[in-house]
Amino acid sequence: FFVVASELEGQSDHARAARALVQSIAQAGHEIANHSFSHPYDLARWERKRAAHEIGRAHALIGDVLGRAPVGFRAPGYDISAAMLDALARRGYLYDSSIFPAPGYYAAKAVVMAALWATGKRSGAVMTNPRALWAPTEPYRLDGDRPWRRGQFPLIELPIAVTPFLRIPVIGTNLAVAPAPLRSHWLARMRRRAFFNLELHGLDVLDAEQDGVPSELALRQRDLRVP
Repeated sequence: FFVVASELEGQSDHARAARALVQSIAQAGHEIANHSFSHPYDLARWERKRAAHEIGRAHALIGDVLGRAPVGFRAPGYDISAAMLDALARRGYLYDSSIFPAPGYYAAKAVVMAALWATGKRSGAVMTNPRALWAPTEPYRLDGDRPWRRGQFPLIELPIAVTPFLRIPVIGTNLAVAPAPLRSHWLARMRRRAFFNLELHGLDVLDAEQDGVPSELALRQRDLRVP
């Protein structure tokens, strides 16, 4: 579970509930990892000191809640930088899971962001480094300056799942909304691989009716209407 640590800070009822939830997840045997403090989509563009502070703040909060330091990281928006990797290595992290080598996702994101811009609407998302689209799809040791390449950096990269050849994203949202035959085909392809990093957001495992999701949101998010 990759945690946005700002949810854990403070003495509000929300923060207390979030800390209790994270502790219960860990006690059930799951790993809690760092997903930054405040989830800034442009974190990979921040200068070294500021990026290190954002990562370090989350690192400290998660460590306080669990009684042990996290060793894994996922960047907001799938965008990792040399400055971020340096901050992780200095804190003894073992792996990063931010690289999403999916050209189709990148193209769709560009179209949506352009459409929003054309209609005067603002998007919080940013475009990732396009060189990451052709990164290895299996786990690899990172190059600390060029995360999309193999190297000798202390961290291992765990790329988010894509299909062979076409590199179609195999993530929660795609699996939820794809027609059943296509979903079965993707999963059959992934079962043949040694490593399957299935990325899910909380939204992907909610049931609109059973989990009390507002109907307005369920109408906008097709995957919420999947039981």
